[in-house]
Amino acid sequence: MLPADYHMHTPLCRHAVGEPSAYAAAALAAGFREIGFSDHSPMRRDDFDNWRMRLDQLGEYVEKVRRAQKDHPSMQIKLALEVDYLPGHEDWIRDLASRHPWDYFIGAVHYVSDDWALDNPEHISRWRESDPFEVWSLYFARLTQAAESGLFETIAHADLPKKFNFRPVQDCSPLFHKFLDAVNKNNIALEINTAGLRKDCREIYPSRAILEIAAEKKTPVTFGSDAHAPGEVGMAFGEAVALARTAGCTHWRRFTRRKHEETAIV
Repeated sequence: MLPADYHMHTPLCRHAVGEPSAYAAAALAAGFREIGFSDHSPMRRDDFDNWRMRLDQLGEYVEKVRRAQKDHPSMQIKLALEVDYLPGHEDWIRDLASRHPWDYFIGAVHYVSDDWALDNPEHISRWRESDPFEVWSLYFARLTQAAESGLFETIAHADLPKKFNFRPVQDCSPLFHKFLDAVNKNNIALEINTAGLRKDCREIYPSRAILEIAAEKKTPVTFGSDAHAPGEVGMAFGEAVALARTAGCTHWRRFTRRKHEETAIV
């Protein structure tokens, strides 16, 4: 049985295509029994950036996912959000959590400062002006804070800074260990995200090195395609499952109303 694809978007984020029912149909055709929608959550300010839904669209988003659930009753379809973690935004995330009966929140760090989303191609010049190790260190410090916050069920694309292949020459394993210790201490999961195969890095998030450390710590995982179109649902899941197994990961997590259960990776 394929693990659930828990990371999918909708057109409300302004950089995806296809309605949730179309994603669900694609998932069903690919052999999935469970999926989850986790579009980019609103920020308190709608003008924070231009790649997420507005706050006044949150109800519309929920309704679109509910419609997909009705259209595909044989499939488990979960309602979730991918939520950006920024220090000082914790109360806003709690506010979002109170608005609907979510199944899970995916914690993500895209911003290493209020004006630099490090995976945004419009900001790639910032990378060329920066020391990669300093950026990775800042990123993992924030990702560790996200894990420590207790606000999320799983953490997305943990080595996102590799997207454009700006990689430190220094050993980053202390950053990885500190982050994964926070993940385990707070009993959350680590996402295996296949979107990296579609980016310049041509590598699943996170790397084998990070997954092997996670496996040593017995960290549970989730899986996500980060689909922004129905044709991307479940993309490269065979490769992701094989990576998880050979790295030593044994269980993935499924979520319902922010409670989890463990399922063996087969």
